[in-house]
Amino acid sequence: MKNFFSSKFRLGVLGGGQLGRMLLTETQKYDIFTVILDGDQHAPCSEICNEFHHGSLMDYDTVYAFGKQVDVLTIEIEHVNIDALKKLAKEGLKIFPQPEVLEIIQHKGRQKDFFKENNIPTAPYQRFSSENEFNQASDFPFVWKSAQFGYDGTGVKVIRSADDLKGLPHVDCITEELIPFKNELAVIVARNESGEIKTYPVVEMEFHPAANQVEYVLCPARIDDQVAEKAREIALNVADAFGIVGLLAVEMFQTEDDQILVNEVAPRTHNSGHYSIEASYTSQFEQHLRSILDLPLGDTDNKVAGIMVNLVGEEGYSGPVVYENMNEILAIDGVTPHIYGKKQTRPFRKMGHVTIVNEDMDEARKIAERVKETIHVISK
Repeated sequence: MKNFFSSKFRLGVLGGGQLGRMLLTETQKYDIFTVILDGDQHAPCSEICNEFHHGSLMDYDTVYAFGKQVDVLTIEIEHVNIDALKKLAKEGLKIFPQPEVLEIIQHKGRQKDFFKENNIPTAPYQRFSSENEFNQASDFPFVWKSAQFGYDGTGVKVIRSADDLKGLPHVDCITEELIPFKNELAVIVARNESGEIKTYPVVEMEFHPAANQVEYVLCPARIDDQVAEKAREIALNVADAFGIVGLLAVEMFQTEDDQILVNEVAPRTHNSGHYSIEASYTSQFEQHLRSILDLPLGDTDNKVAGIMVNLVGEEGYSGPVVYENMNEILAIDGVTPHIYGKKQTRPFRKMGHVTIVNEDMDEARKIAERVKETIHVISK
């Protein structure tokens, strides 16, 4: 087996945001030399990685040149130049997740087509090249999604009337049938190159009604065991269909009649797995590292119930960030904040998260509410 530890081995990561920053905790634990590429010279990883490169993740020459300097290449964001990755893979560089997987997942239309072709249950949908095409093609209500570059609630909108169509960008997009559901769930699957595969427990996600961002992630989800087993089985099927090496976050709907429909997937560590740093035997970030380096996968079970609370910039504040009332939440047992290193806040920008662990899920949920009401991400 290759010696990754305390050696000249270089792990490349495309993207230097908060996901990369949390991955660095694990690479430092294992003493793995990590090289980061990001378009923001002040990205959260820039000051703490072993080597930082400033450049566009979508530029062919930049990504190709970066890939020639590392031994294994991975991502923390899927919006990267696929043609450069394909060339690097053809030349023998190990890239996980694989470029052909990223190519499908980075475009929501191709994602949905893939689900349909592989008999993965998902909401009925249509693909369009622009907002003008679907103006008369869809019955209200429906969900509109930009096919590419959506994140943190952007690029998704529920369309209930013609008025909601105003202001939508003229981009490649999809529309989906609006599905009544009980819960939004997620399952993270880990798979290494040897084919070992594991799922984390099903998590339950609660969303902010205005921002369409996850506010709380609860693990384990408060659902029937049979529904949980069905969700994990479907997530495994999705990972198998892709043949992915690395982590795959599978977001799902639990319908009113307890069917499971796949909403979308992310080929990387994911907001729905942040609870695992404190609550799991193996965090999603350590598991991602184990997966892409073909190491034995770690235990995915929970040590204790965990809830993650997203810390986002409050409305009405933009500028140098201030975390108000941090002392108050640190005084609560079982509460651990994670600050992402972003110096500037703006409304709904993800600035950090807080994990709450407790033997009692109901108590953990009460504490999570208290944390959410106490800490405020504002500006000077």
